[in-house]
Amino acid sequence: MQPLTNTRPKGLLPVGNTPLIDHIIEAVSPYVDEYVFVVHHLEDMIRQHMQARHPALSITYRRQKEMNGTGDALKSAGHIDEPFICINGDIFIERDCIDALLSAHADSNLSVVTVKEMENDGSFGSVIVEGGTFKGIREKEQSPSALVNIGVYLFTPEIFDALSRISPSPRGEYELTDAISLIGERVAVSRYGGYWNDIGYPWSLLDANEHVVSKQERAITGTIENGATCIGDVVVGEGSVVRSGAYIIGPVRIGDHCDIGPNCYVRPFTTIGDHCHVGNASEVKNSVLFSHTNVAHLSYVGDSIIGTSCNLGAGTLVANLRHRKDAIKMEIKGKLVSSGRRKLGVVMGDETKTGINVSIYEGRKIGDHCGIGPGVIVEKNVDPYTFVITKQETVTFRRE
Repeated sequence: MQPLTNTRPKGLLPVGNTPLIDHIIEAVSPYVDEYVFVVHHLEDMIRQHMQARHPALSITYRRQKEMNGTGDALKSAGHIDEPFICINGDIFIERDCIDALLSAHADSNLSVVTVKEMENDGSFGSVIVEGGTFKGIREKEQSPSALVNIGVYLFTPEIFDALSRISPSPRGEYELTDAISLIGERVAVSRYGGYWNDIGYPWSLLDANEHVVSKQERAITGTIENGATCIGDVVVGEGSVVRSGAYIIGPVRIGDHCDIGPNCYVRPFTTIGDHCHVGNASEVKNSVLFSHTNVAHLSYVGDSIIGTSCNLGAGTLVANLRHRKDAIKMEIKGKLVSSGRRKLGVVMGDETKTGINVSIYEGRKIGDHCGIGPGVIVEKNVDPYTFVITKQETVTFRRE
């Protein structure tokens, strides 16, 4: 998820203008009276967010000293003496997933692993079930159809004894799935058919955002000026103004204290964070703008994620479709990975600025705290804290 996670923990990535971790809290809150957060990367941001947004929750923070795997993470939580829900902190889930989990535990009185039948591209563990009975988990195995482990569990205290008996995996980590396999005969399976997203790649954030805004209902708290058009399920937050000539087609979600327009076009599945500006002759389509970001003049942003406090100079154009119209690939950890999407624009980190008339190729990443000079064509990914300029030779002469 870099460069977005260079400046925030993954759990604070916004989905429909709500941090991922808040979606998890919403899903489990009716059933939980105490929380344990296992933290590491930029952990103070998690603490500050929870104190500001959820001050009444009872939360204990445990730091995983080294990133030694999911099994080590659960051990870091400390021993829990009663059945408890355990959820990966970087996934999008909804309450019906937790309902199904608790129902499976009530029926069996066992630990429960939640699975979803889907294609496994090798990113997930595949749960082996025979005759309705849990038989084990195969890690990171590709399959056109598998019962994928989605990272939502209910454990009984015996899981901690199993964690004490596992050894590092071939990749040098203590795997939670190895501990689950040790208690396999006392594990039930919950099959989940609803929406779930691993938020493993930047385009996963676009997918989850589309899902959230597609379920919203129209709600206008801000001001819609005469001459502005809002069609369908559009949400406009408190203190925001949609100016004359703006044309918005829902579902679109606009945060608080935004300035939208005049004369701009905001297309479906776009989410705009708080304190943003989309201005004259700009078009935004199926994109996520984080807070305090400006797309002020004569720009196009499609199928993109733009971080916090970015500013796109006039005439910034983001390409989101290849001439061949095949699935766009993005470079992830030095390898090209197919997004599975015909349209994918740019992923831009926080506090990056572009000058006038910048063009950005499809499927590119621009890091946080970058500057892209006027007239630059961004053909390749740009590392964080990089300034890119184009040099041109000019000739000046006096007319006779």
